Amino acid sequence: MTYQVLFVTHRGERHQQSALAGAPKDLEITFLRDPNKAEIIKHLSEKQFLITERSDIIDAEIIAAGKDLQLIQRLGSQIYDIDLDAARKAGVKVCYMPIEMTVMVSEHMLTQMLSLAKRLREAMHVIIMEKDWGLSPRKSDEDTFAINFTGRQSIGTLYRKTVGIIGFGEIGIELARRLKGFECKVLYHKRAQLSNHAENDLDIQYANQEDLLAQSDFVAMLLPFMPETEAMVNLHFIHQMKPGACLVSCGASGLFNEKDVAEALRSGYLGGVATDTFEWEPINMDSPLLPLARDLEANIILTPHTASGSIDPNALPDRRGDYINLISYTKNKPLIYQIV
Repeated sequence: MTYQVLFVTHRGERHQQSALAGAPKDLEITFLRDPNKAEIIKHLSEKQFLITERSDIIDAEIIAAGKDLQLIQRLGSQIYDIDLDAARKAGVKVCYMPIEMTVMVSEHMLTQMLSLAKRLREAMHVIIMEKDWGLSPRKSDEDTFAINFTGRQSIGTLYRKTVGIIGFGEIGIELARRLKGFECKVLYHKRAQLSNHAENDLDIQYANQEDLLAQSDFVAMLLPFMPETEAMVNLHFIHQMKPGACLVSCGASGLFNEKDVAEALRSGYLGGVATDTFEWEPINMDSPLLPLARDLEANIILTPHTASGSIDPNALPDRRGDYINLISYTKNKPLIYQIV
């Protein structure tokens, strides 16, 4: 039997092809990129499955249009954009699928913030340098130790700090969940504000970009690349931030004006910078960020676009996992991440 699938996505052709390559042979898939509600309703007729990785609402009207709809598969862990009551009344099961790559990026961003707060790069390098610390080494025991024997300054914390997340999709949600343990105040900014239920569940607050920048101790960039986001992190953007705040990014390549970011860190206006993506990739050896990275005391962390893991740059990501709940459904196996 062949199942008809509508796959609603914000991703481009390359990602669509990788998803298509991972699809079981008994699925006939129609892709819609960033469709409006009318387009979804038009294409949902006679479809048994709806896969969605968008952030607009799958509401009662859309669900009612799926006369043959049996299952809605949400890629990611965000189910705030699906009308679960309407799905329940229609007898349509709803499942979610956490995305491991998304979780990895949120972990990387948390690592960025902790590394800057603790000045870990500086601390690691200074301890391996041959230097007289002014103390004779003594064997440690419960009463013998030397706290901060290299004399580090400005070591901070993430505990109860304000973190502002710009671009709040699946990665932002995973990051917000992990920040709960640090009792952070989490502000977020995106085009469409989440529901009160979602904000309360995640313990986050919506803010416009200006207010978010002014209040945040850490500004986390998670925006995609668009003409309006290219090099948006410039001196004007940075000077709206709190003096001494840290800037971290696992967003799309090309968000930083690297010259301006380097100048703000060098001047001390920024307390730290960490980024996994760059204006040119692989990074140009004349990037203004590299001289700062060679300064062992500069509070900067650069990683080579590895937040999402050890992906082969010459291969498309394997997205067979996108279909795991659909396969379970068609094989009459228990659904793994079932909501309704």
